[in-house]
Amino acid sequence: MRALLSKAAGGPETLVLDELPDPVAAAGQVVVAVKACAINYPDVLIIEDKYQFKPQRPFAPGGEIAGVIESIGEGVTGWNVGDRVIGMTGHGGLVEKVAVPAGSLYPLPPERDFAEGAALLLTYATTIHALLDRGHLVEGQSLLVLGAAGGVGLAAIELGKAFGARVVAAVSSEEKAQAAREAGADETLIYARAPFDKDQSKALAEQFKALGGKAGYDVIYDPVGGDYAEPALRSIGWEGRYLVVGFPAGIPKLPLNLTLLKSCDVCGVFWGAFAARDPKANAAHIARLFQLWKDGKIAPRVTETFAFEDGGKAIAKMAARGAIGKLVVKVAD
Repeated sequence: MRALLSKAAGGPETLVLDELPDPVAAAGQVVVAVKACAINYPDVLIIEDKYQFKPQRPFAPGGEIAGVIESIGEGVTGWNVGDRVIGMTGHGGLVEKVAVPAGSLYPLPPERDFAEGAALLLTYATTIHALLDRGHLVEGQSLLVLGAAGGVGLAAIELGKAFGARVVAAVSSEEKAQAAREAGADETLIYARAPFDKDQSKALAEQFKALGGKAGYDVIYDPVGGDYAEPALRSIGWEGRYLVVGFPAGIPKLPLNLTLLKSCDVCGVFWGAFAARDPKANAAHIARLFQLWKDGKIAPRVTETFAFEDGGKAIAKMAARGAIGKLVVKVAD
């Protein structure tokens, strides 16, 4: 089978399309013929050895797949050859076939295509965990979403609205602001590109505060980091929750006196570890996501698809922070 492999640490240009032996389903596993693989920011980091996990090389990036079950290992029940499925692989998804634990898969509804299915789990499961378990968001509260036109950003807008929040979406361009409005944002804010000096940081904080109102935001969802973090934190409300989701703009340093003055929480969001530690709670979240998907309250926005051999270009676009919504690599028809 063909696989897009990382053989040495480096950027997307170092990936090589090569041949590997077909996988065999071990006990408890199924082999999935991959049709589509979504690209996420961890794919940028993992090939550069900057992610939390460093797989042994050669390995394929790609953590979200959709495809068709090709074979079933010993002891697997509830699945049949030919079933359409979606699942998380962590890495290893940019391949024609992959062996995965049967329990990590979910059925792809017949009315959904493979690209949309591949784009669902990571962004929405991360976000529902963030907003409900870490942010304790409830109806009538206010939510500020940074990087609101990316995959997790749009998920945060949709889920925030589904849960009854007022959502302010912060983005870096009018094109991205339009995407946020289409996802349901009540207000949009266009910020400048970092880095910021002291005056620019203060001005951005005032922008956030203007749309947050006198009470400030109950929850701030930050998948961006960098120089955007402190201005956002300054706009948080009393006993607000600041959700740390990612750092494509760099790892920020926050003045902790702000947490005292607002009596607020700064909360880390690590969905992968949560899913491993509390699989029942994660399964309940995913069941809720499927219902919201069925009801039309969420819908993964796939804005661009790439040929298998161009998978590195998708990762490069993600690295450049040029993506709106989700980027998906089409592995097979």
